Amino acid sequence: MSTIHGREGACGVKTPETFESLRPLLFAIAYRMLASASEAEDILQEAYLRYRRALAAGTEIGSLKAYLSAVVTRLAMDHLRSARARREEYVGIWIPEPLLTDRHGDDPAAQAELAESVSMAFLLVLERLSPVERAVFLLHDVFGYGFAEIAAIVAKSEAACRQVASRARRRVRAEAPRFDASPAQRDRLAERFFAAVTAGDVDGLIEVLAEDVAVYGDGGGKAPQWKAPIVGTDRVSRLFAGLGQQMRELRLRFERREVNGLPGAVVRDAEDRVVSVFALDIAGGRVRTVRGIINPDKLRHIGRVADARALAAQRRRG
Repeated sequence: MSTIHGREGACGVKTPETFESLRPLLFAIAYRMLASASEAEDILQEAYLRYRRALAAGTEIGSLKAYLSAVVTRLAMDHLRSARARREEYVGIWIPEPLLTDRHGDDPAAQAELAESVSMAFLLVLERLSPVERAVFLLHDVFGYGFAEIAAIVAKSEAACRQVASRARRRVRAEAPRFDASPAQRDRLAERFFAAVTAGDVDGLIEVLAEDVAVYGDGGGKAPQWKAPIVGTDRVSRLFAGLGQQMRELRLRFERREVNGLPGAVVRDAEDRVVSVFALDIAGGRVRTVRGIINPDKLRHIGRVADARALAAQRRRG
């Protein structure tokens, strides 16, 4: 897996490190650790408070990047341990909190790197690692930290960290999907998919769906949701054709966005409030997985959230 490196200024001159200049890196670490944008922001806030307290106490900080990376990673590891217990009690299917990652520029390599390290499928594979495995793997394989620095962060020897990274890498490589289409090809297929949904076009949907396509929904018990995965071209095409009809009745629309490095869309109502987010996995020239997040707690970082239950009741009333 490619590594994500920090930015340099013009002519390769490194800019002075500050908390704000390091924020994108720190958020990237925290989000990949927790698969939650809101929880990642909480971690960054706590890390900043600890940093300010350290300065006030006269603590000498050599490398600010190393110091803050360690604080954020340790806080995320602690948070993961408690989050795992909560997720065991989660109502319905759990899906990572969506992150809008719309591209700036046309660097195919950077886009592939982003999709590889932040896709929904990748984050779900990371969920199967322990907090230490997740931290060591991400810091080394994704962010390019050395094992000496990682060892100090996770309180293990360098040799142990190498073993942990190797074990985690094998699991990730065995389970993580590969995206064989270019960003442009994925975007074109996604446009066809969302256009077919909007039109309620069953035949158009069948043309873009893989035979074993699977749909997963995350309402967290707080919004209408699909209780189990929906699998197969026939069922999924009819499902989304019906969804298109519902969207027309309720004056909802798709706002095409990039979600976790891959094609997706935000569903908005007539007042521009967020109703849900869809993320697509595309491979072999077909849509293979659709993940819909409608849990309002996972959407608040995107904008004002609509009341999905009220919308459903409105449709029933006709």
